[in-house]
Amino acid sequence: MCLKPAKKSVLPTMAEAEQQSGSTPEDEACAVPDSITFMVPKKEISMVSDMGKWKRSQAYADYMGFVLTLNEGVKGKKLTCEYKVSETVEKLLDLLDTLDRWINETPPVDQPSRFGNKAYRSWSAKLDQEAEALVAAMLPADRCAAAPEIAVYLKEAVGNATRIDYGTGHEAAFAAFLCCLCKVGALRVDDQLAIVFKVFNSYLAVMRKLQKTYRMEPAGSQGVWGLDDFQFLPFIWGSAQLVDHPTLEPRHFLDERVVNEHQQDFMFLECIKFINEMKTGPFAEHSNQLWNISAVPSWSKVNQGLIRMYKAEVCWLLTVQFHRDVFNSIS
Repeated sequence: MCLKPAKKSVLPTMAEAEQQSGSTPEDEACAVPDSITFMVPKKEISMVSDMGKWKRSQAYADYMGFVLTLNEGVKGKKLTCEYKVSETVEKLLDLLDTLDRWINETPPVDQPSRFGNKAYRSWSAKLDQEAEALVAAMLPADRCAAAPEIAVYLKEAVGNATRIDYGTGHEAAFAAFLCCLCKVGALRVDDQLAIVFKVFNSYLAVMRKLQKTYRMEPAGSQGVWGLDDFQFLPFIWGSAQLVDHPTLEPRHFLDERVVNEHQQDFMFLECIKFINEMKTGPFAEHSNQLWNISAVPSWSKVNQGLIRMYKAEVCWLLTVQFHRDVFNSIS
């Protein structure tokens, strides 16, 4: 991120803030220096040999800290549980509602090609024009200078307008966008559940609508050998929700009756429901990796395995898929 490197990653710092004496989590969470300088991200990684810089950077530590702390925060909790919804969360939901409304206002055009409807480019151009203003509306008054920088993450989070595709790297950009909002103090410690259950889940709904409306291609898909054509994080956080569940085991997500009964409570099952709606044929054939996961004995092991897989695959895609390093604080 184009934020001055800190000594600790962002959300581990948030979690530890609760244990620090003499200050509240709200005081300590995601604090950034007053003298910080913001800049529009630029390309830093252009070849595989540059990946070491990314893995050693404070930005990588911040990003993975964000993902893993949210993972811990949602363990054992349902989407329908009670949690605080702050003003910033409400603004984020308004932003996503705006993106959803623009889809309705930009219907698909008639074209020979079945996939990659070109109307998506008009929708994307609207976001390019409005992104900075949308971001500025949710920043603290003394952090408005960060809007041009953070807006890049938002624009990257909705797919590629040239290829008309969407994938896990774009999803990671949205997580980076949320991480930036934590870094500048717009989101706080007690927003953690709302970040996943309210904001990220609403983002998923908008992305699924984009995919279906404009027939977007999967970006960087590994086909049946990948976890999913479009998403990864909801499987991580969704498996965390199910850790130590008294009745639901990994094998149960192959049962459509179980999925339909519980999908409103668990992100993992919500993702499986979407796959069942979008794909035909035997599950083992169109989603082989997920089918293999159903044989894992516990959700805890599923969660740990998905995190290892994410570190190995998706964080690499984040830099290579865009041909852009939106995290610019290389140490």
